[in-house]
Amino acid sequence: MSVKASGGSSVARPQLYQTVALSTISSAEQQDRFLEKSELNQLTTYFQSGSKRLEIAQTLTNNSDLIVSRAANRIFTGGSPLAYLEKPEEEPATDRQMAMSAAKTSEELQKQRQLGTVTYVESGKTGTSGGGFLSGLLSVFTTSGAGPTPPGFRPISVVNYGPSNMQKSLRDLSWFLRYVTYAIVAGDPNILVVNVRGLREVIENACSTDATIVALQTMRSASLDSFKRDEEGTKIVTEYFDVLISEFKAATPSNKLRQRQSKDLQGLQLPQSYFNASENRQKFVMKPGLSQTEKQAVIKAAYRQIFERDITKAYNQSISYLESQVKNGDISMKEFVRRLAKSPLYRQQFFQPFINSRALELAFRHILGRGPSSREEVQNYFSIVSSGGLAALVDALVDSQEYSDYFGEETVPYIRGLGQEAQECRNWGMQQDLFNYSAPFRKIPQFITTFAKYDRPLPDQHVYGSGNDPLEIQFGAIFPKETRNPSSSPAPFNKDTKRILIHRGPGINNQNSNPAARATFPGSLGAKVFRANQISTNGSGSGANADSNETSITAITLACYRQVFGRDVYLGQRLSVQESKLANGEISVREFVRALAKSDVFRKMYWTSLYVVKAIEYIHRRLLGRPTYGRPEMNKYFDLCSKKGFYALVDAIIDSPEYGEAFGEDTVPYERYLTPAGLQLRQVRPGTLGEGIGAKVEKEETPRFIELGAVNSIRTKPEVKYRINQGVTVQREQTKIFKLIDLSDKVAFQNAVRAAYRQIFERDVEPYVVKDQFTVLESRLRNGEINVKEFIEGLGCSELYIKEFYTPFPNTKVIELGTKHFLGRAPMNQKEIQHYNLILASSGIRAFIGAMVNSMEYLQVFGEDTIPYRRFPTLPAANFPNTQRLYNKLTKQDNELVVPSFEPVKSKV
Repeated sequence: MSVKASGGSSVARPQLYQTVALSTISSAEQQDRFLEKSELNQLTTYFQSGSKRLEIAQTLTNNSDLIVSRAANRIFTGGSPLAYLEKPEEEPATDRQMAMSAAKTSEELQKQRQLGTVTYVESGKTGTSGGGFLSGLLSVFTTSGAGPTPPGFRPISVVNYGPSNMQKSLRDLSWFLRYVTYAIVAGDPNILVVNVRGLREVIENACSTDATIVALQTMRSASLDSFKRDEEGTKIVTEYFDVLISEFKAATPSNKLRQRQSKDLQGLQLPQSYFNASENRQKFVMKPGLSQTEKQAVIKAAYRQIFERDITKAYNQSISYLESQVKNGDISMKEFVRRLAKSPLYRQQFFQPFINSRALELAFRHILGRGPSSREEVQNYFSIVSSGGLAALVDALVDSQEYSDYFGEETVPYIRGLGQEAQECRNWGMQQDLFNYSAPFRKIPQFITTFAKYDRPLPDQHVYGSGNDPLEIQFGAIFPKETRNPSSSPAPFNKDTKRILIHRGPGINNQNSNPAARATFPGSLGAKVFRANQISTNGSGSGANADSNETSITAITLACYRQVFGRDVYLGQRLSVQESKLANGEISVREFVRALAKSDVFRKMYWTSLYVVKAIEYIHRRLLGRPTYGRPEMNKYFDLCSKKGFYALVDAIIDSPEYGEAFGEDTVPYERYLTPAGLQLRQVRPGTLGEGIGAKVEKEETPRFIELGAVNSIRTKPEVKYRINQGVTVQREQTKIFKLIDLSDKVAFQNAVRAAYRQIFERDVEPYVVKDQFTVLESRLRNGEINVKEFIEGLGCSELYIKEFYTPFPNTKVIELGTKHFLGRAPMNQKEIQHYNLILASSGIRAFIGAMVNSMEYLQVFGEDTIPYRRFPTLPAANFPNTQRLYNKLTKQDNELVVPSFEPVKSKV
């Protein structure tokens, strides 16, 4: 039984090929800087040549048949090589020109290809420079400009080479041309490095290396024929074909290996071509001969690795005394990294906010450039950080052999991700997740949770994996699918643990509390028991709940079939001989069950098609009436099956003491225990749903206003009184506040003046009234001679206001209207009414209005240029209802006074 476990992640996808733009930006991002002028010029050149590169790729694609045919005709002899080229679905014949007579159709050309009479092909498009009939004909006899022919080259006979090899060779030549077009469009020669280097040894075993080199040189010459008048195109095509040929000639490099103490810790291997494709990431080394600028770049790289950002540039922070020491050579880069990781800044950023396991993972990333490799490594370093803190963890990582092997004394640590080196075979996906920029801000550990989710049998885990009762899977696979998340902590299952089983019968008969009750029948609370007392040879039971029908041979036989096979069997599958022996009393029920369990039908159902452990579970439940208890019992049966096989397992179960005590010789086995998962599955089967299951659930929803008004916290009486005295804390403001700032804006001026009229007179004032009384005030306000506050005061002292709001009402009502119009609220309390009443009685209405407009409250709320408005909140909170009532009705037509305060509340403290 094989077990597979992987820590891979579907979101971690390596970027193997890089365009010019991507590699340039990646290089600048690695050094945390803007693009330099030379890099911008390089990008400009690449983008300007984009259309040219696409044109070159299109030309090579159109002439691909000609190019491949010239190369094939150069190295093959004695037939038509092009007839073996597997091509995509062909275009209509009217869109192509063939290197034959114009009268021949495409069907004739295909027929001649099959006969082997076609030796060359013309360009796919008309008008292409360098193509045409003469060029294709000339290619058969000349190889000028193709390059020197290797001394070991010999033409290959088509007949001797064979059709299969010919198809592969033509396919490879076509692939080489495609790789060149890919590289030209992407501007990345690494595409050729990765796909071509190492093919020399492969092709040498099947064909000839010298012949392939001649073919590639011929393809280069044929491609250049299409760009004879295009100097730029010739240069680009030559450059990439030279890379193709040189990479093919290069020997296959050895794979990159992980530097480990032993081979079993090595992990995956990395092809050298993948490593070469990612060589553009710079590694920083502090050497004595570097200039000050170069040394500063190395120090910044150390900051970016340890703190994950350039703290000198982004936050204007640095550790200057350490920088001077490493620049002068007093300390090595290794000691510089050690002291940076022990600095208060690192402790504050990456140690104090996290638990030890998360801090451990981040330290691995910053110092070793990777994540933890295994549970054992996590446990080892976790004990170090728990006992010695951050300093001990940093010392253990910096002084490790791995740090010395990869970075030494002078190299700045770097992220050893995909392409940098061979990866761990279990957790490379988690490695990539840890390398993300936002990784430090995740509070939960990544590797600890990953190691806990491995679905492989651990020393303290149940044999099935992360579940406790995986038998109830209804003929599915043992292990959960990869798309399902296993439990975060597998169920511990050791020699002292037993599975949770439900007894089918009275609890007093449970063998855990009463082992002597194994032979006791469950009665009406459990399964129906079939017992053959009258034909039993050795049994001595009393019959329990069996009547005459149940003790018949037919009932016993059918019960045995249902219990052992789980269903009724077909007539041809029944064991007639054993049934006759059971009816004649020659064998007992136990022996009949043994014969059924050893039959071919049972073996095919519960042994041949299943895993060994799963088969043991099924057979154990069929013959002994319960699932296995735990791992020791399963290990015993598994060892028996591996040494003696299926029949020994059946004999061991039926001949066990438990079988004799529970069923004896004359009782058909029945289900004595089942798992909670099995019980749950049976309750949701069709026809077994209980009352109330599946009924529509009426959800009682609390009204929204009750939810909003509910108090979530516990408030004491002093706190409640403090809130009442404090007042309303949430400010509710008027939708539109008019403020006159620019006198030149005529529309804003008119809106502000109209708002002032509506506030003071509680209505829009007619134009003829304005011309009669307020023209002078408006002109002075428009000319800037008075401000808005003085304009409001002038409106309050006008004859219209005195007529409307002073003459008809007593002083208390006038005070109430005045606070409403000029302060935007109701009177605060009785003391305020007394204060304004004294002014009104002694100095008149104009002094009263002037006192309100020139008060400190007016200046703080409205200032010099804001029109008064209805204010929210009004402090204290008790005055808010009064203001609400005052604004909800036309107060000037109502003689009712708004009470400015409530009755005092007696203290309960």
